[in-house]
This record gives sequence, C-alpha cells and structure tokens, in this order.
Amino acid sequence: MANVQRIASRNARFQQWQALLGNRNKRQRAGEFLVQGVRPITLAVRYGWPVRALIHDGQRKLSRWAEELLRTVPAEHIAMASDLMADLGEKNESAPEVVAVVRMPADDLDRITIEDDFLGVLFDRPTSPGNIGSIIRSADAFGAHGLIVAGHAADVYDPKSVRASTGSLFALPAVRVASPREVTDWVAARRAAGQPVVLVGTDERGDRDVFDFDFTQPTLLLVGNETSGLSNAWREVCDHMVRIPMTGAATSLNAANATTAVLYEAARQRIAAGAGRTERVAVR
Repeated sequence: MANVQRIASRNARFQQWQALLGNRNKRQRAGEFLVQGVRPITLAVRYGWPVRALIHDGQRKLSRWAEELLRTVPAEHIAMASDLMADLGEKNESAPEVVAVVRMPADDLDRITIEDDFLGVLFDRPTSPGNIGSIIRSADAFGAHGLIVAGHAADVYDPKSVRASTGSLFALPAVRVASPREVTDWVAARRAAGQPVVLVGTDERGDRDVFDFDFTQPTLLLVGNETSGLSNAWREVCDHMVRIPMTGAATSLNAANATTAVLYEAARQRIAAGAGRTERVAVR
C-alpha cells in the first residue's frame, strides 16, 4: 500500500472535498467529484476513470475489497476519522468504508461513438440530478451509447446523480453542452460521414406512438425538461416527435420513467431485428 496520509480534523483538505458534495462551481474548478459506494467505485476503476485519491475510514478494519482497491489503484491514500468519513458519505448512521475522488472527463461530444446501431439520449435542461442519474442507468441498461445534458441544467456530477446512476455513469459517456448548435453541428458531421442519425423528440402530443416508430435506425432521443418539456429550439431540430400511449388519468410520466419506457421499446425493436451492441471503450 502507498504511503498513507492521516486526517483527523476538519482541515483545509477535508473542507475542499466536502465542498465538492454541494458546490457545483467548486467541482468544476477542481475538475473532480466524489464517488461513494462499492459498485460505483469499482466501475470507475474498471472503466479507467482517473482516481486522484482514495479516502478510507482509518478507524475500522478494511474489507478485502477495500484492501485490494488501496493496493492496486494508483492514487493518493488518505486515512480519515470515522465522523469525517460520515460527512463525506452524507450518511447519518455509519461512515462509508471508502470515498473516491475522481477526475471529470472533458465535455467532448466525440466521447460518444456514433455507429450504425447508435442510440443516444439528450436531456434538455433537467432540474433534478436524480433524474439525470436514473436516465444514465436506463440508457446503460438498454444499450444506449451516451447521454447529452443540454442547456442550463442540474449537474451530471452532483452526488445525487452519481448515486442514482448506480455506477452506470462510468460505463456510459455523459456530456454537457450549452446550446443546440453544438449538437446539430456534431450530428451534421456524422450525417456527412454517412451515418444517417435521426433526431426523435418525445412529447405527449407526438405525431406517432413509440411502437410505430423505427428505432432500429441510428437515433438520438430528445427528452424535455421535467416541467416544460422540450424547448422550441430543440423541437425545431427534431426529425420526428413520438408519444407514449397511456390509459387512465395520467397524461404524462416522470422524465426518467418516460425515457426508460422509450429506451425499452428501442431495445425491444433492436433485439427483434438482431441489432448488436458495440463494445464501449474506457475513459482515457
């Protein structure tokens, strides 16, 4: 195990890491965020995300998983008092065994690979980081290749998003963009290269049911803000608008639930058509 630094007080370094939990600007300036939990940390390492520090509870016997992590991952090792670990883990009863400080990748759309079986999701101005994480989890589960978070939105690297993704954040590229122009230019370049990506918006007043749309073609699915739906700017660039047929009193679904329903239909069609799934590459 590498040399271990010990922290037993709320010193400047502890305060810096604690600020990463609730301050988006500080996360962005530092270029790093905190990851809590066995599965998320394991997947971050598996997919090659750079780990800057591993902070572990210095007042308890470590599990085999934690010992192996500290032995094999090249990162700064910090042994911290249990009460401080509880603060970083945001838990009221028990401290997490390990918290990882992980470097953010660049917000580069080219992290998302477009091939013949491309399926991507764009989330327009989400307000809930939990919904971002849930959509990342569903996108990963149903074979999508990436998520784009557009406009003034909740943060992909907010702890609520990271937790809700249950580790899928590290397997699926999630890229933040400021405006539609970045995405339309990216799609136009792919179309010019011979990859006919279609932009499909979701709306309760869409012109066809999801069951009637061909999701086996390269598709970027656009999902609107939880309250107001897709903005006019995004509606204008859509090639098609689809709806989820519903019965009962409900007229709409939670954004994450609606996205999951459409992704499931896309996956069902692709499985039926024998469409394959491309292998993802690790973050570099």
